[in-house]
Amino acid sequence: MADSVDITMPQLGETVTEGTITRWTKAVGDPVAEDEVLYEVSTDKVDSEVPSPSSGHVSEILVPEGETVAVGTVLARISSAAPGGNGVPPAPEPKDAAESADAPVAAEKDTPAADAQATAATVPAEGAPAQDDHGSDDNGDDGDDGDAPSAPSKGSGGALLSPVVRRLIAEHDLDPGQIPGTGVGGRITRSDVLKLVGGRPSAPAPAAVAEAAPERASTPRPTSSPPSRAGERDEVIPFTRIRRATAEHMVRSKATSAHTLVAVEVDYLGVEKVRSAKKEAFKAEEGVGLTYLPFVARAVIDAIADYPHVNSSVGDDELVVHRYVDLGIAVDLGFEGLLVPVIRDAHEKRLRPIGREVGDLAAKARTKRLSPDDLVGGTFTITNAGPFGTFLTIPVISQPQTAILSTDGVKKKPVAVTLPDGSDGIAVHPVGILALSFDHRAFDGAYAAAFIARIKEILETRDWSTEI
Repeated sequence: MADSVDITMPQLGETVTEGTITRWTKAVGDPVAEDEVLYEVSTDKVDSEVPSPSSGHVSEILVPEGETVAVGTVLARISSAAPGGNGVPPAPEPKDAAESADAPVAAEKDTPAADAQATAATVPAEGAPAQDDHGSDDNGDDGDDGDAPSAPSKGSGGALLSPVVRRLIAEHDLDPGQIPGTGVGGRITRSDVLKLVGGRPSAPAPAAVAEAAPERASTPRPTSSPPSRAGERDEVIPFTRIRRATAEHMVRSKATSAHTLVAVEVDYLGVEKVRSAKKEAFKAEEGVGLTYLPFVARAVIDAIADYPHVNSSVGDDELVVHRYVDLGIAVDLGFEGLLVPVIRDAHEKRLRPIGREVGDLAAKARTKRLSPDDLVGGTFTITNAGPFGTFLTIPVISQPQTAILSTDGVKKKPVAVTLPDGSDGIAVHPVGILALSFDHRAFDGAYAAAFIARIKEILETRDWSTEI
């Protein structure tokens, strides 16, 4: 009998309890080398490529693509025997079409990210507009950093439910124990839930509650428009997992927070003098470009010290102010989606390490090397559309945060200046807009305006040469 190795669902982060197999790179009977990518797995936080722990041949694939299983579940086996040799069993029978259609949808990120998210970042991808002086092409508004553990739902009999199924059950106020499951091992699938609720609306609020508090009007739910139907001249592009997650997070964020915008114009002359003089040395020493983004991040961190309520979450009739800054920097994945990796304890870091981490996190995001723990716990987010020359971006808040800052394009333009003799003059300076979306439940417009004005003051007046 040939030796074999069990391949199990790995623990991809402290908060992750399950994952969805999105792609097998090998079929039964194929050879695989140690450390060669064997499959791709999706969790609530991130997509990852998982290498094979040993060399051999794939003898069994026990979990098909699209199925969500708990950490530790045996996914496949690798045998030392070649195909047709000792110990290689035949490939498993394919599932019928109905069962395949009911397989749980890949676990969705709640971003972050996030995030979904959905948010800003670093070095432009190749082929992006040549505006590296502003920052990166990492832009967007998503990145939910909240966790979505897969604990069994009430009445589920201990069965694990995928994130999509859990959300549908919660939205329609269902008891999982009363839903017949048609998936593998009696697992409840998305189709099972949709079949049950297809003929009736979501459960209304109990009449007793309405009678007990008639003075409190319930929040009206937006009515859903009919889905768009493709015509003969249309192209149908199915949503990817990260696009579905981004869409869900954006809608939920707008329904949760009272979004309000405040913006200021910033003169980047002082920043640009230092940046242009130091960028070559910084690139050689740190391995990443020196853009405007680290300067903005540094100014944001110091302004938070003066206006801490922007670094907060809304609790149960209370504001939870975070006395540390875990700074989310959104990364665009080549127009395919957004992630919001987090710079931990950013309040303890100066400009150089912030610039280095921004570049490192963006590179890891684009090469699928982020762990789920890189995407959780952010307290404030920056999103950067500036490399595309944007004038003003209104970002969507990354839940459960209460504010997100957008950095837009920096362009040379004439500005009024005071000449040495005290008279007024005109000069050409690099100028750009910073825009803050904030949750009006958490604080008012005056507080938000004072915060963003403080960022402007720091950027325009600090001697940045002391931090490079």
